[in-house]
Amino acid sequence: MQIDLNADLGEDCGNDEALLDLVSSANIACGWHAGGPTQMRDCVRWALQKGVAIGAHPSFNDRANFGRSEMTLPFAEVYAGVLYQLGALDAIARAEGGRIVHVKPHGALYNQAARDLPLAEAIVAAVHAFDPSVVIFALANSQLVEAARRAGVPYAEEVFADRGYMPDGALVPRSQPGALLDDEDAVMTRTLGMIREKRVQAIDGSIVPLNAQTICLHGDGAHALAFARKIRERLAAESIAVRPTAAAAATAASAARAAQMH
Repeated sequence: MQIDLNADLGEDCGNDEALLDLVSSANIACGWHAGGPTQMRDCVRWALQKGVAIGAHPSFNDRANFGRSEMTLPFAEVYAGVLYQLGALDAIARAEGGRIVHVKPHGALYNQAARDLPLAEAIVAAVHAFDPSVVIFALANSQLVEAARRAGVPYAEEVFADRGYMPDGALVPRSQPGALLDDEDAVMTRTLGMIREKRVQAIDGSIVPLNAQTICLHGDGAHALAFARKIRERLAAESIAVRPTAAAAATAASAARAAQMH
């Protein structure tokens, strides 16, 4: 059994290099909600040194609110904005000898795309135009998963170790109680349940089925590194390997497309 662990980096949290020792995939901010050229280059270099998969973390153009303000934008504007951010990180990654293998939207862009199919389709179209082999990280059971599936774009269903879930599978909004979990034992139990049993308990006690292919570990919490280390240790104790999911998902999608052609 194996799982991918990802973290959002380049967001001025100060834990980037240390987190890269614990995760298998890095989602690097592209400058619109946080970070910038120097942070992007640092994260790319560290990821390459540590053998961590490089991913882009694009957002709405909303630095003042850390990309967490919802927006209603035309398809063309979302498409161009995602492409713009991918291009920026791609230039840095290629100059350092690497490449982008996955894309995970950030903040409001991610959460809106989880329920808004047209928005999700704009993101998928931009990623496909950039590179059809790049994997999209999407909230499990979301509209972004559906958009990627319809377009034949590789995707990995993402779950969150330290976030609360609504009965419909959405994340509990950060403005509400139960949005963030800070009990280490609860996080460990929850993580193993999502991997082995493919389910999670929502805030009302109901059970939400999900397909955990990559787990997000937030790097901006007070105990982020401690959580990440303990989760990694527990996974090792349970004989669950930690490996990037992007390459496997891209290979599977390529095989599926080839089979359709024949």
